[in-house]
Amino acid sequence: MITFCTHSRVIARQGFLKCSHFVRTMTTSTEDVLFETKGKAGIITLNRPKALNALNLSMARKIHPQLKKWETELSFVVIKGSGEKAFCAGGDIRAVTEAGRNKDPSAVGFFKLEYLINNTIGTYKIPYVALIHGITMGGGVGLSVHGKYRVATEKTVFAMPETAIGLFPDVGGSYVLPRLPNQLGTFYGLTGYRLSGLDVLKGGIATHFCEFNKIVDLEKEILAVSDPNEIPRILDKYTKESLTKQDKEFSLQPNINQIEKHFSFDTVEEILASLTNENSSWSLSQLETLKKMSPTSMKLTLRLIREGAQMSLQDCLEMEFRVVTRVLSEKDFYEGVRALLIDRDNNPVWDPATIEQVTNEKLQTFFDLLPTKEELKLRNKL
Repeated sequence: MITFCTHSRVIARQGFLKCSHFVRTMTTSTEDVLFETKGKAGIITLNRPKALNALNLSMARKIHPQLKKWETELSFVVIKGSGEKAFCAGGDIRAVTEAGRNKDPSAVGFFKLEYLINNTIGTYKIPYVALIHGITMGGGVGLSVHGKYRVATEKTVFAMPETAIGLFPDVGGSYVLPRLPNQLGTFYGLTGYRLSGLDVLKGGIATHFCEFNKIVDLEKEILAVSDPNEIPRILDKYTKESLTKQDKEFSLQPNINQIEKHFSFDTVEEILASLTNENSSWSLSQLETLKKMSPTSMKLTLRLIREGAQMSLQDCLEMEFRVVTRVLSEKDFYEGVRALLIDRDNNPVWDPATIEQVTNEKLQTFFDLLPTKEELKLRNKL
């Protein structure tokens, strides 16, 4: 098993870096997302394989109204990614940062529309099946994790590595992460830890698992059903068959007690102190990873996860929108993108530079209400 620090670099290169490179060279087309129906089923295919199916504003503008339309017309929806490398590697980070630097409202607009999609998926009245083969990060998590069914394969790679670029695990991460057991959500959110293959199921992200060479058969069976109540039976069947062939222990199981112990604190300072006091090779490797992250992002992430534990998905998304609007006005997001995606020196200069310098007063400004007209307001709160 490779070291934890290497995980962080792999996440950056597989998710953000490759996505960013291809976003520069690709132009938006009307075929960046495909919609089709088969009987009473709707099929969404994210169709930017060379860009690892990264979600852009063009795609989001098409997906949201189509989901709303299908919710009243069809029996269920399946979403998947084109190609074999990714379901969706995240959002179009380069476009967002360029817009944000120029004070272009499309930066905030992208997040608002993305969160509307997340809420639609999370409150969908018909079954929503996400086939999350390949890289599934950031915005790709938002397009899948709120749905009723998420099917991973042996090549699925999940991570929310936003603290490494001065952002935070958004797209409803403040709702999903605190509901995972053993403080795994806090661990994923702060460190950007990468889950692969069966770990995506055993780590609480996927609901089902299917070997990649059977995923086409699984999809065909699902699309052939006349009653959507048959979907869980089909998913359970493929999961059971797959686990009889390649079942293995959750890779974090040997450290599960340590994760729960160290990541249960309510301040980043206490988490760092607890890891330091253990002074084991595992705890020291976590410290090395956390020291590379934006101090502001880590404090934002922990507060979002703690507060989100008692909130509805709608309230979480509204809270995240306030925070991301303020993040777009701060230095760290642009510095993180520069260091990891543009110059690639992997040496971001965070501001503030230390956890201690991120005061509670400063932190609160990210959570304050926006002017009434700027707030994200989601209907049908639960």
